[in-house]
Amino acid sequence: MLTPLPTPAEMSNWDKVTINEIGIKGEILMENAGREAVFALLRGYGDVYGKKILIIAGSGNNGGDGFVMGRMLADMGAEVLILHTAPKSKYKGDAAYMLKVAARLGVNMRFFRATEKVVLPEADIIIDGLLGTGFSGELRPFAHAIVNAINSAKNCFIFAVDIPSGLNGLTGNPQPVAVRAHMTVTFEEAKIGLALPQADEYTGTLVVAHIGIPEEVKYKHPATNQLITENVLEFIPGPSPAMHKGSSGHVLLVGASKGLTGALHLAGISALRAGAGLVTMACPDGLASEVKAGKPELMTKGLGSGDQWNDQMIEELLPELDKYDALVIGPGLGRDKGALDLVEAVIKNGHPPAVYDADALYALAERPELLESIAENSILTPHPGEMARMIGSTIPEVEAERINTARSFASTSKTLLVLKGSGTVIGCPDGQVVISPLSAPNLAAAGSGDILAGMGGALLAKGIPAMQSACIGVYWHGLAGQYLAEKFPYRGNIATEIADVLPQVLKEELC
Repeated sequence: MLTPLPTPAEMSNWDKVTINEIGIKGEILMENAGREAVFALLRGYGDVYGKKILIIAGSGNNGGDGFVMGRMLADMGAEVLILHTAPKSKYKGDAAYMLKVAARLGVNMRFFRATEKVVLPEADIIIDGLLGTGFSGELRPFAHAIVNAINSAKNCFIFAVDIPSGLNGLTGNPQPVAVRAHMTVTFEEAKIGLALPQADEYTGTLVVAHIGIPEEVKYKHPATNQLITENVLEFIPGPSPAMHKGSSGHVLLVGASKGLTGALHLAGISALRAGAGLVTMACPDGLASEVKAGKPELMTKGLGSGDQWNDQMIEELLPELDKYDALVIGPGLGRDKGALDLVEAVIKNGHPPAVYDADALYALAERPELLESIAENSILTPHPGEMARMIGSTIPEVEAERINTARSFASTSKTLLVLKGSGTVIGCPDGQVVISPLSAPNLAAAGSGDILAGMGGALLAKGIPAMQSACIGVYWHGLAGQYLAEKFPYRGNIATEIADVLPQVLKEELC
């Protein structure tokens, strides 16, 4: 369901442990990296015989990978030229060794001096081996000029080794520019910056190539970040001949206030589309007809009288909570005192596995002491604005530090947090962070968050643990957005359509 997503520092440590403790020589890892990169290039570009290939080799290990590639591609009949950005005498370790091997075999290479004007020879393929994932700070003028020259190349296939030069391997941001590759091969596991949505326009097709880092090394030195993989949907229990609505999970949704009845309705529709057998929506009795909105499949539980949450409604609701398999609280709930009191009462009363969404998160921001009492089987699903309110920050600050924000909040509050947005981030109480690889502009629609909340309730009601439910829901939701992009390439879909395609998306992925 998850695959490691190391930081550049964690990947560097895997290399060091593999070489120094396990005893696999660095030259072997570099040879493997160069060979796998060549295989990826052949898959992405095709036959290289007679093609002009320009390799730009930096002074580090990325340059060493470039020397390996140059040697192998020359053997395949390509016209190879390696431009190395440091004098041959300045290369050290494995990169120096690979340079010497390539030179002995007569591979064409030339010193690319920082003092010369950056003009690249014509080529069919440019291989970017200038800078690796260890790069940080801003590009120096010479490197900046090389990146610009690569990006200006016409009718040329751009292939990046490990990471497009100029891209920060931790944040996925250009510093301040980065190579725009058609394909990037990265080694062993994708570094975290490569998995973030903002990196997509630079990486092109991303290929992960394994180079021989033992699994034991990864296990003993685990990455602090994980990536949701495509097989996550296989953790959804499949239908069985003996299944009935009672065995498929009963979700209770609590919310709605005057003028905000649609949110609870959307969450209810979503829970049904995500496979819940029964869905009940609890709301002030005066709003029950609006919440149901003529949908006979949705049951309502009208509480008290009137259309504002009050103590009578809370007293009626609390004894009922343990009759349900999962709870979703917050969609359209409102922000008056009655709504805040309701959230506090539910938290202190105890409840089945739960999703806290929308105005329930507002209540937590207003009464932060309640976080200490949130049950372990709960999922919090803020968008950046709600997250900013809960931590006393701003939306730009949250967006600039999505991973650190989710990690810090989840580990401090000991809650499971789903920070929604492009490349949704899941923060875990143990400090781990899980990232969705999917970006779907079609999810940027009013009510999309209510759909995700309903999905979470349906998954929890099936008995799927909160962490797995969060990962499945986020990935499935993202796939639905991508699925809708085929019909609505310029967006314009509405939230109910996100819910409606959920079964079809599951069919496409699992059948």
